[in-house]
Amino acid sequence: MIVTVLLLSRHAAALSIGSAAIFIAMTALEFFYFRHLSGGLPSLDMRVTGFTPDEGMAWLTALGRRGSEIIIVWHYLTFDLLFPALLSLTLLSLILAFGRRLSTFRSMPAQLKALSALVLVLPYTIADYAQNFAVARLLSDFQSANPDSLAFASSLTVTKFTLLAIPFAVVAVLALAGQRRR
Repeated sequence: MIVTVLLLSRHAAALSIGSAAIFIAMTALEFFYFRHLSGGLPSLDMRVTGFTPDEGMAWLTALGRRGSEIIIVWHYLTFDLLFPALLSLTLLSLILAFGRRLSTFRSMPAQLKALSALVLVLPYTIADYAQNFAVARLLSDFQSANPDSLAFASSLTVTKFTLLAIPFAVVAVLALAGQRRR
């Protein structure tokens, strides 16, 4: 496991390209198809600051049964099933690759390097999949859409984006620190 995580740094560029490609495809679907289905309302997944229960219900109502099924199939059962894992692997690889440029990081034991990267990225991964599950459940079962379940999905959305900012910030700091060392 540790060796596998450490080997990810060799594939940082390929993982970054793969993540970017899926992100672009998901964003294109959002803006060119999903927003059309919901009458121009952004998906709950895209609302970085969360949403109120009324906003969540408005989105679900605007989608209707057909729109909900389309989003479940074309977002939650395809792209967003793969994207959190791929982005997490990308962030792990970038942390390890940029960290390798720093002598203090290089001198750390392999297990500590891998564990540090995992601790930074894994909370985001868990939050993203939890948020995906919560929103997919709302889409598949309108009876479960109540103020409490919508507020919970909103809090998971905010948590996901907050936890995603941590590894992105670490990657940026490591990249800048590596540039200064050169």
